[in-house]
Amino acid sequence: MAASLNLLKLCVGAERVEDLANWQDSQRHRWPEGCARHVTRMWPKRGAELLDGGSLYWVFKGVVLARQRILRLDAVEGTDGITRCGIILDAPIIRTEPQPRRPFQGWRYLKGSDAPRDLPAQRPGDDTLPPELSAALSDLGLR
Repeated sequence: MAASLNLLKLCVGAERVEDLANWQDSQRHRWPEGCARHVTRMWPKRGAELLDGGSLYWVFKGVVLARQRILRLDAVEGTDGITRCGIILDAPIIRTEPQPRRPFQGWRYLKGSDAPRDLPAQRPGDDTLPPELSAALSDLGLR
């Protein structure tokens, strides 16, 4: 069952879920406890709701394709002295049903009832579909 509130964020600089996973793996040594961290300028006003099982849903090239559970929100001070919000994420990246999204800046809240469902775990040897094809199949109710 999806949490009642989640975050939606564009995955800038990554075209595929594998790109995000590879980048997080390469940065893991820099993060406290090895947990993925996404730093954002604004602090969510509804943080308590997000921490009640919420996830960060990642948008790749206009399509939601994956999520990561939000573990906590940390204050992160930048080299400029400004405190920002560090969204600490669980390591597993969970693939979701493709869901098209229009471009936006920053992050948006995503109600659990509007969140795409998780896909079954990928089996060894399964091919990853391009985001556009996956989204088209989802629109047709075939994925």
